Amino acid sequence: MRIARFSIDGNVAFGAVEGSAPDELVLDIIKGIPFADFELSGTKVPLSKVRLLPPVLPNKVVAVGRNYAEHAAELGNEVPDAPITFFKPSTSVVGSGDPIAYPSFSQDVHHEAELAVVIGRMCREVPRERVKDVILGYTCANDVTARDVQQREKQWARAKGFDSACPLGPWIETDLDPSDLTIQCTVNGEQRQLGRTSQMVRSVEDLVVHISEAMTLLPGDVILTGTPAGVGPLNVGDEVAVTIEGIGTLTNKVIKRG
Repeated sequence: MRIARFSIDGNVAFGAVEGSAPDELVLDIIKGIPFADFELSGTKVPLSKVRLLPPVLPNKVVAVGRNYAEHAAELGNEVPDAPITFFKPSTSVVGSGDPIAYPSFSQDVHHEAELAVVIGRMCREVPRERVKDVILGYTCANDVTARDVQQREKQWARAKGFDSACPLGPWIETDLDPSDLTIQCTVNGEQRQLGRTSQMVRSVEDLVVHISEAMTLLPGDVILTGTPAGVGPLNVGDEVAVTIEGIGTLTNKVIKRG
C-alpha cells in the first residue's frame, strides 16, 4: 500500500494512493492514522486536487553517513568501522513539491539521494529477526548538505540540518523489499546519481538494530540509509528529483532563501 499525507480545503489527512497512471491517481481517505489499525473510508479524491505533505512528521530523523563505499571514496573518506549517525531536525523536513531554500551561509549545497525507512511502532533494542515488524514502510529522501560547512565544522548539525534540508516523499510504500532497489537522482533532468540499495555497506536490518541499541524509535521516526556515489552541487533554480524503484519520485526546486 502507498500511504500519502496531504492537505485539502485546510484539512490534513492520510490516504491510500490508488491507480497507476500519474494523471489518474486517487486517494482513498484513511480513517485514523497509519500507525495503528485503520480503515479506508471509501471517500476518494483525485491526487491532482490535493497538496502532498511530507508523508510523516518525524520526532527525529536519524541519518547514516558513508554507507556506500563509492560515495565515501568520492569524498576522500574510508568506510567507517561502525555506522556514522547524525540527526536532522524535524524542522528540516519538507515534502515533494516543496522548495529547498538555499542557505545563506553556504556556497556549495549538494544533493544526496537516499532510501528512507519509516518506523511504524515504538521500539528499542530491536533484534534482527523483528526489524520488519517495526517498519511501516519506505519513502524517498534527499539528504541535502551544505558541503563547505560540513567540511569546516566538526559537527554536521548546520550542514545537514538547515530548514528544508530533508525532503521526504512522495508517499510511503508499505509492501517493499528494500534489499536491491534502483536509486537515482536527476538535476534538471540530467542523471547525477545511479546506484542500488544492495550496494549499502550495512543493510536496513543492520541500521535499525544499531540505532535502536542506543535510542527508542517512535512511530513516524525516519532513518536515512546513506547515498550512492555521484553527489554534486545544486544551484538556485535547479529542480532535483530522487526516484527509487517501487516507491516513486520526490521532486523539489531550489530557491533563494528569503
